Amino acid sequence: MPEDIVVIGAGGFGRETLDVIEAINAAAVEPIWQVVGVVDDAPSGIDEERLAVRGYRHLGGITENLSLLAASRHVIAIGSPSTRSRIAEALGEAKAAPALVHPAAVLGSQVTVGAGVVICSGVQISTNVRVGDHVHVNPGAIVGHDTVLDAFVSINPGAVVSGSVEVGAKTLVGAGAVVLQGLRIGDAATVGAAACVTKDVSEALTVIGVPARPIRGDHDRNMIDS
Repeated sequence: MPEDIVVIGAGGFGRETLDVIEAINAAAVEPIWQVVGVVDDAPSGIDEERLAVRGYRHLGGITENLSLLAASRHVIAIGSPSTRSRIAEALGEAKAAPALVHPAAVLGSQVTVGAGVVICSGVQISTNVRVGDHVHVNPGAIVGHDTVLDAFVSINPGAVVSGSVEVGAKTLVGAGAVVLQGLRIGDAATVGAAACVTKDVSEALTVIGVPARPIRGDHDRNMIDS
């Protein structure tokens, strides 16, 4: 019998997570997951329509579904690292979130994957990588050897995180960005789309461009060792 699961988030990544669940079921001898429905506090009309077309129900907001979330497995399928962290904290003792790995993702040896992780199609993760709780690795991203992705990190589509990098908790690496080998990105930082990170990045800093530099207004909080 498949196990019940609730998807938290009706937006784009929530529906991508449904793709991952469907692919996992399709690749298994017997379906592993039965999606009970989708929980979202304020879905847009178009997102509700797109769920309905696929046959998924919007069950309402998080607060009104706390008992369901406590009784069922769930995945927080929301792109914002900080929002994902707040929801996980609010759920507290809710039933543990599973890791969801698309069958078309490639994981090397000695890769550890935490609770609530979503790894999408086309992802490549090399050897000896630690993926923390509630991390999202979006389609086509590459994560190099000996790298650590701390809890609630988002690696957006097509980003490349080279070997021996540490990405701090609640950090977002934008689409198509590149982080060079051996660097440290602090907690709650943001790497802009298509940026190339060549030096360590301080926590809570936003960097953009090639090479990546702090955005205007953050120049008094420079990149480490810059």
